[in-house]
Amino acid sequence: MGKSTSKVSAAGLLIALGIIYGDIGTSPLYVFNALIGNHLISEELIIGALSCIIWTITLQTTIKYVVLVLRADNRGEGGTFALYALVRRRKRWLVFPAMLGGAALLADGIITPPISITSAVEGLRELPAFHTLGLMDNSIVIIVLSILLAFFFLQQFGTASIGKLFGPIMFVWFTMLAVLGVYHLFDDPSIFKAINPYYAIDFVTNYPGGFWLLGAVFLCTTGAEALYSDLGHCGRGNIRVSWTYVKTCLLLNYFGQGASLLAHNDGKVITPELKAQLGINAFYDLMPQWFIIPGVVIATTAAIIASQAMISGSFTLISEAMRLNLWPRLRVRYPSEEKGQLFIPAINLMLFLGCVGVVLYFKESTRMEAAYGLAIIVTMITTTILFSNFLVAKRVNASLIYIFLIGFFVVEFAYLAALMQKFTHGGYITLIIGGLMFGIMYVWFRSRRIKNRYVEFVRLEHYVPQIQELSNDKTVPKYATHLVYLTSANNPKEIEHKIIYSILNKKPKRADIYWFVHVDTLDDPYTSEYKVDHIIPNDIIRVEFRLGFRVQPKVNLMFRKVVYDLVANKEVNITSRYESLERNNVVGDFQFIVLEKYLSQDNELPFIERVIMKLYFWIKEISLSEEKGFGLDTSNVTVEKFPLIVAPVSAPAMKRIFEEEE
Repeated sequence: MGKSTSKVSAAGLLIALGIIYGDIGTSPLYVFNALIGNHLISEELIIGALSCIIWTITLQTTIKYVVLVLRADNRGEGGTFALYALVRRRKRWLVFPAMLGGAALLADGIITPPISITSAVEGLRELPAFHTLGLMDNSIVIIVLSILLAFFFLQQFGTASIGKLFGPIMFVWFTMLAVLGVYHLFDDPSIFKAINPYYAIDFVTNYPGGFWLLGAVFLCTTGAEALYSDLGHCGRGNIRVSWTYVKTCLLLNYFGQGASLLAHNDGKVITPELKAQLGINAFYDLMPQWFIIPGVVIATTAAIIASQAMISGSFTLISEAMRLNLWPRLRVRYPSEEKGQLFIPAINLMLFLGCVGVVLYFKESTRMEAAYGLAIIVTMITTTILFSNFLVAKRVNASLIYIFLIGFFVVEFAYLAALMQKFTHGGYITLIIGGLMFGIMYVWFRSRRIKNRYVEFVRLEHYVPQIQELSNDKTVPKYATHLVYLTSANNPKEIEHKIIYSILNKKPKRADIYWFVHVDTLDDPYTSEYKVDHIIPNDIIRVEFRLGFRVQPKVNLMFRKVVYDLVANKEVNITSRYESLERNNVVGDFQFIVLEKYLSQDNELPFIERVIMKLYFWIKEISLSEEKGFGLDTSNVTVEKFPLIVAPVSAPAMKRIFEEEE
């Protein structure tokens, strides 16, 4: 879907249910369980916490994301990097919140599958057979790991065939949430007091430890960022209408859980021992005993769909980061014809190993919560920064921008402070995962800035006569009929000095036609255009591809299409210039030259920059080569290495001595 649509349809609403709400839709599995752990069940706790949940969902998800942030669509696309692409021309420093938000979302992609699937499978503990058969908690871990193994293995085949089932399954899930909630709604009618925001404020300010419990409350809105990221799949209108149904189902379930806890567990301190002994689970206690197994199956399926949305979102995020030059090039595959569906093997493996590590380390969903919330709150704060800059670019009244910025900063930094209390209980895992992702982005971004100090551009017109002379010089062996260079020069009148050096100096490369190809990444997602500049007709030609940040740069195919169009328009003659071949109209050969840099020893870089460049070349070594990243046919590519001299070493002071005459 290349452009935004507010057209609401039954199919669009069903797709929205299947793709967008998996993450936020599975939060009832663990939010109340996180709140009641080691706490005395009382009216103050349950009504205060429920009031916080209601107003968190209203403020963060409904007002911030559904009403406001969804307006920031980039030709129909949403998400951290789509928003960054809209504002990156405003301030150069905005790249840092964008990288931070992207890194935190990737960390979320590693934590969402374990916590969602583990929370769902833990419903088996509600079965008496689970205890009578002596099944240990390790069996939950084994089941979860088995699901994760199958889940990540199947990623390579895409979700085109089963994706159509996601909507109906999630509709069943949300309807089940509503029915279970309504069934227990009147277990304790006092629960309706939670609608009043007074109880939320009172809970945070007066309940002992109430402020720190905000970390658990925050888990109810974790899917809000994913909702914005998936804007391109469904359109703003479908998201806003379907959210009304989703929010109603979620709140009914939370009300039901609160009423059930007050009716059946009032006055109990929910210690881990009591929880295990009585099988207390705020979500599964809503189900009659006969429905536990179907309930676990539906919940696990919903958790898998929630995980699928996060994994697909991670693939898209990395793809966008690669195009915006914030991530090393990786192999991208397209498992189906479905728009926007892609598969990145290296990221799939990384996410799988991360998920397995999280499950083995924490073992229980209640222990994963600290790590989970921290990833999302960081992304939300970065979205607040980027979106406020978007509002400035749209010339929105400054006072309204400050109200938005200050209001959400106060709320989000309060959640951040509450979540940081759990830092030592697992929050540091998020910091390690997110920090690693941010480190890769930062090294890739910063090294490009360092390299740009070295890249020297020269005026192409100064070298055109020499290139023409070389082209006509029969004493120099012909290198290729068509010689193609990839250039990073944005100005069509300029070229990198290293390309001129490669053609004229290193080993003179005679060709009949010289092509300079430039790929320009645009701020909108799906543009795919090209421009041709005949510098010297039939001799020196520059081709500029203007591609959106979601378009894969398949330069080989695109270049072939351009050449075909030029031949059809009689703008260029690609027939071989060798007499015997020319007589038979044989097409000349095309040779691509890729200039690959290596770090020269002759550099005097500051320590930090030296470390960054070493890390850059190490990452580059294990990532996709430039020719494969641009989709070039490797049989027609010559890789030419040249030294990267960023800060030349000053020549040593030496003194020449002469032998004295006798």
